[in-house]
Amino acid sequence: MNDQRHDHEPDRPGARRARSRWWNVGLAGMTGLALTTSLGIGGAPATGTVDRTLTATDDRPGKPDHASTDNKDHEGKGKKGTRKGTPVPCSADALIAAITLGNARGGAVLDLASKCTYLLTADIDDGAGLPEITAPITLNGGTHTSITRAAAAPLFRILTVEAGGDLTLNHLTITGGQTTDNGGGILVNTGGTLATKHSTIIRNIAGGSGGGILSFGNTSIDSSTISYNSAIIDGGGINSQRQIYLTNSFIVNNQTSINSGGGAAIVGSAAIAKTAITGNGAGNAGGGLVIFAAAAAITDSKIVDNASANNGGGISVPDGAQLTLRRVAVADNRAGGTGGGLFVNLNNQVVVEDARFERNTATGDGGGISNLSDTVVRQSKLSDNQADEGAGVFNGATATLTLYSTKVVKNTAVTDGGGIFNEAGGTVELNTATGTTVAKNRPNNCVNVTGCPD
Repeated sequence: MNDQRHDHEPDRPGARRARSRWWNVGLAGMTGLALTTSLGIGGAPATGTVDRTLTATDDRPGKPDHASTDNKDHEGKGKKGTRKGTPVPCSADALIAAITLGNARGGAVLDLASKCTYLLTADIDDGAGLPEITAPITLNGGTHTSITRAAAAPLFRILTVEAGGDLTLNHLTITGGQTTDNGGGILVNTGGTLATKHSTIIRNIAGGSGGGILSFGNTSIDSSTISYNSAIIDGGGINSQRQIYLTNSFIVNNQTSINSGGGAAIVGSAAIAKTAITGNGAGNAGGGLVIFAAAAAITDSKIVDNASANNGGGISVPDGAQLTLRRVAVADNRAGGTGGGLFVNLNNQVVVEDARFERNTATGDGGGISNLSDTVVRQSKLSDNQADEGAGVFNGATATLTLYSTKVVKNTAVTDGGGIFNEAGGTVELNTATGTTVAKNRPNNCVNVTGCPD
């Protein structure tokens, strides 16, 4: 019998409810770029802040010996010398039994069948179609291996990882999960850990937060795709409440219907590298992603063609965050409010280096960047952005904007401040001696900016 229960997992002891706040390509040209996760420029966190909080997945103590992720045939014909896991026939019942036994024995490496869909038909464990993960469990997929909820089945997510659980997914697709609660595809509760490698989390739905993944534990997403997931509140693709390491991945075409972080909502520490965040949408703010109170570094990545109904078409930074962007392209994003590319609200510290803000648009202010806090921009370019005021950058009355060796060119404002609009009381430091240029903007270059040419 189907036991359809929808207990609110994040409210369990030790877990925090996902935050609900009022804030919403390609990856070409990034091969070989170095991964940089340290912070430490200007007012940003000291070098190593993110590095110290994020631990490489395979170096965590207590993990079992995993079958090699290079083994392309997980059904017993592995390469010479390769450790193999336990084969699991193409049957949902067999997978359920294997996970149950693995939990009981303190861990397991399970080799799922290639060209197999493990079709789940019932909520068997507190809102999930598979047993809760309570030990180190590795699920190795193969060619076209997926785990999915049957379309006619009652609503449930695919997997829940509990305290002490350590789930690794290799070459596997998780799809079809749907819950009225949080974590449509996967829920990681406090004390749990999730790592995905060469895997896809696609077309999962949450009635709360985290359409694809909601994690209160440590999460590592490597060489994976999070796509076409949706949530009502925060994090259409991913909602990370603690620590997340995301590299060589795609966050594509996810959405939230009424709130923030179409692609991802980040609350804890984050290191994002060599990743494309594109085509995502938010019903409120942070179309690509929203960075809540967090220390976050984004390097060698693209945030392109995202949209929000309110602020931050590409990125929204609501309150209390420390964000560094290095070698990041922020382009073709759209905001129905302010900050087409990047919206920085009060009480944040943001550093931008070697970045490009191009062709972003905002119905209100700040086509490229809308800054209400303390933002430093170095060796970057803002061009071809559009907004009502401050098409390149809008700087608020209590904000400080510092530019070094930066070009603000060919931006177009409907009303005023094609390049930079500085509200009375705000501070803009151009540092023209370092090579900062504000030129060829329409209808003018600057408003209330000392040393800026007309």
